[in-house]
Amino acid sequence: MFLALKEIKHSKFRYALITIMIMMISYLVFILMGMMLGLADENKAAINSWGTQTVFLNKNANGSLSASMITKDQLPKNGLNDHEALVGQVPVVITRAKHQQLKENAQVIGLDRQQFIAKQKIKLTAGHQAKGTHQIVVDEGLRDKGYRIGDQVRLNSSQQKYRIVGFAENAKLNVAPVIYTTLDNWQQLKGVNDQVIASGVVADQAESADRFNQLSRYSVTSFINKLPGYTAQNNTFTFMIAFLMVISLVIIAVFLYILTMQKISNYAVLRAQGIPARHLVNATLAQAAVLMLAGVIGGVVFTWITQLILPAAVPMLMNWPIIAGISIVLVLLGMLGALLPVRMILKIDPVRALNN
Repeated sequence: MFLALKEIKHSKFRYALITIMIMMISYLVFILMGMMLGLADENKAAINSWGTQTVFLNKNANGSLSASMITKDQLPKNGLNDHEALVGQVPVVITRAKHQQLKENAQVIGLDRQQFIAKQKIKLTAGHQAKGTHQIVVDEGLRDKGYRIGDQVRLNSSQQKYRIVGFAENAKLNVAPVIYTTLDNWQQLKGVNDQVIASGVVADQAESADRFNQLSRYSVTSFINKLPGYTAQNNTFTFMIAFLMVISLVIIAVFLYILTMQKISNYAVLRAQGIPARHLVNATLAQAAVLMLAGVIGGVVFTWITQLILPAAVPMLMNWPIIAGISIVLVLLGMLGALLPVRMILKIDPVRALNN
């Protein structure tokens, strides 16, 4: 370690450049991870907030809640239990009645107010639960876009006005704000008759397919994986992060290899003086560890600063335990990359190196 630190101190600029490059790569990895988690959360935040464990949909819906329609005769005659709730979904455009230019894409979620989601799972950050027929609770993100409690809004081209009475947290679905309303309003917006009562049934406990034998059963994991673009988005980010980690391995390996080649005569002198190869190898590995630790810590600090200054509109979610795990992997990859110059050190022939 002494030799490694002494060499870094002697060539500050050279090693600072390597550290900065590692820091930028780790910073990019952490930011991409935060964006992946943020977008994933905005796809499924509402589903998770309901405590969803099992979802039942129409057999022809292919796992899509918005494409599914359930009729009365597809439900048990004895009705739903306390752990089940009807849910209707339809995409809409929300428009403020007094400001026609203020429009947002949203997802209307129709609920029965006597079932567990409406009674227990909607957590408000402001206002109160909807009580009237044309009162709605919306995602708190709409407040940042100019919507306020008491505003009257229209949904799609309907002339019916709805009043915002509350803002809810974790109310996003398919990367769009959620608008909670009644199933009757959902039927009107969906344009279906009274026989179609919901898009699906959500349960906050594991249930077997026999419970609704005319419907398809999905676990919460399989249901979320079928959300439009969810799996493809996560796979894309995962591959980008993996490639960046491999790049970090290559960079540290190449830089240390070049530095070792430049110092080959110095190492030969040390070997000729009786310094064991193990000592030089340990110094090289320690050098790699110091460079990787400094770069990764710098990346973590810049990531934390970025999280503080980013606007709320940017979907970013920092999971620090995951970032800590990635940091450890990056350091280990750097140590692995250091094995390339280590191999060169072990093969040094002091006599031949000094003659050259």
